[in-house]
Amino acid sequence: MKIGILGTRGIPNYYGGFEQFAEFFSVFLKENGHDVYVYSSHNHPYQEKEYKGVHIIHCKDPEAKVGTIGQFLYDFNCIRDSRKREFDILLQLGYTSNSVWHRWLPKKKSIILTNMDGLEWKRTKYSKKVRRFLKYAESLAVKSSDYLIADSVGIQEYLQETYNAPSTFIAYGSFIFENADVKILSEYKVEPYSYNMLIARMEPENNVETIIDGVLQSNTDLPFLVIGSHDSNKFGAYLKKKYKDHPNIRFVGGIYNLEHLNNLRYYSKIYFHGHTVGGTNPSLLEAMASHSLIVAHDNKFNKAILEEDALYFNNAAEVASVVKEIRSKQDFGNFIENNINKITTKYSWEIINNSYLELMKKTYAARQ
Repeated sequence: MKIGILGTRGIPNYYGGFEQFAEFFSVFLKENGHDVYVYSSHNHPYQEKEYKGVHIIHCKDPEAKVGTIGQFLYDFNCIRDSRKREFDILLQLGYTSNSVWHRWLPKKKSIILTNMDGLEWKRTKYSKKVRRFLKYAESLAVKSSDYLIADSVGIQEYLQETYNAPSTFIAYGSFIFENADVKILSEYKVEPYSYNMLIARMEPENNVETIIDGVLQSNTDLPFLVIGSHDSNKFGAYLKKKYKDHPNIRFVGGIYNLEHLNNLRYYSKIYFHGHTVGGTNPSLLEAMASHSLIVAHDNKFNKAILEEDALYFNNAAEVASVVKEIRSKQDFGNFIENNINKITTKYSWEIINNSYLELMKKTYAARQ
C-alpha cells in the first residue's frame, strides 16, 4: 500500500506523542514492504528527504511567524499536497487544525483514517470560544473520515454515544525500561526511592495543584519533583509562585531526555498522574513501563489502563492519605509487576503497530 501520514510536525521525533508514534509506525510500515510518506514541517530540524526508508514531505509551516493560525495553514498545505499523491490510505493523527480543510481531503482516491486523540474541547486552558471551535472541529473529523481510531475505550464510548460513530480501539505504545542507571539521580539531587514526582503540562486539568496541596498536607519531608515547563504559561508561573516557600517542592522544568525521565520514574517512591482529559496518555504508559508505583486521578481514562494496579485520588485530602499510607514502593510490587505485564501484552509498540497495519489492510481490501 501507498500510505501517507499527516497531523504531526514530522519525523524523527523532536516533539511528542504523535510524532513519536509517526516515527515508529512509519518505519514499521516500511520494513513490512509498504511505500510510506510522512508530512513534516519545513522548519523541522531533520531536513533529509528520507528517514530509514520513509519518504518525508516537507511542507511550508508558518507557525513560527504568525502563531497558532500557522498550524492551520501548515495542515492545509499538507492536505493540499496529498491530493496529488494518490495514497491508498491517508492516516490523520488528530483533528484540531486539519478537519476544517476536510473538503480538500482526497476521499475519492484515498481511504481516510483519523486518530481522534483526546477530548481537546474539554481542556480548560482554552477559552470558551476556542473550546466551541474544537467541538465543531471534532464533529467535522467524525463526518469526513472513512474510519475512526480511538486510543482509549473511554474515547470509543464517547464517539459512539455522541455521534453514533463506530471506531476501532487501538491504544498507544511503550517500551519496557530495563537499563536503570542510578548515577543519573545525582543531577537532580535525589536518592533512590526517597522522592515523589509528577510529569505533566502545567494545566488545571492535570491536577498539579491538587497533588502538590495533598503532598504538603501529608507533612512528608521527601523531595517532590514537578517535571514540566512552568515558565511558558500563566498557570505554571502561578504554581511556582504559590509554592516558592516550600523547599521540598522542586519545579524542575521540562526534561526531554528520555533516559533521564525513565530513571527518575524508575527510582521514584510514588509517581503521580493527574491527567483527566484524553485517551491513552503516553506518559502514563511510560510510567508503567518504568516500574513506577502510580497514584492516579480517579477517572475512566486512567482506570481503563491501570485497572486495579494503582492507587487513586479525587482531591488533595486523598492525595495526603495515600502519601501517608505508602511506606515502601516494594510493598506494592504486585501493582508494578502487573503494569509491566500490561505493557508487554497490551501496549507494546509491536502490538500497536500491527493493530494499525491490520486495520489498514482490512479497509484497503474492503475498497477493492
